[in-house]
Amino acid sequence: MSSSDGNIQVGEASPSESWDALKGGAILIDVRTTAEWAYVGQPALERSMQPLISHQWQQFPTMQVDTGFADALDAHLQKNDHGKDAPLHFLCRSGVRSLAAAHAMAARGYTNTFNVTAGFEGDPDGQGHRGQVNGWKFDGLPWRQG
Repeated sequence: MSSSDGNIQVGEASPSESWDALKGGAILIDVRTTAEWAYVGQPALERSMQPLISHQWQQFPTMQVDTGFADALDAHLQKNDHGKDAPLHFLCRSGVRSLAAAHAMAARGYTNTFNVTAGFEGDPDGQGHRGQVNGWKFDGLPWRQG
């Protein structure tokens, strides 16, 4: 499955599919805020042998989009020898911010971008609680608190 924004294509991957892709060399980019990383947790990627890139799409606490996001991430990827065809998997809480971030990097010429559907915490259940329906944590994938 994929999402299109004009001529820019972004693939979709479930959290489990992204975890499997990491074992093949994909890169996971957590675009949530510093507060989310500290209080909700982050993926623990030691078993995948891939580093986690943490780069906010929106700045906490104002939640304004970081206009330098694509420049900074592009510089980081290039510095670490990741080409424009590197498989990039973008993760946020539920898959909305990560989709925007994936589109931004696809617009920069990255040709293998994926949105991690359901994100880290997943969709809310009937009572509005996350982590009960889907998402990285729900799928039992490795993560750590703070």
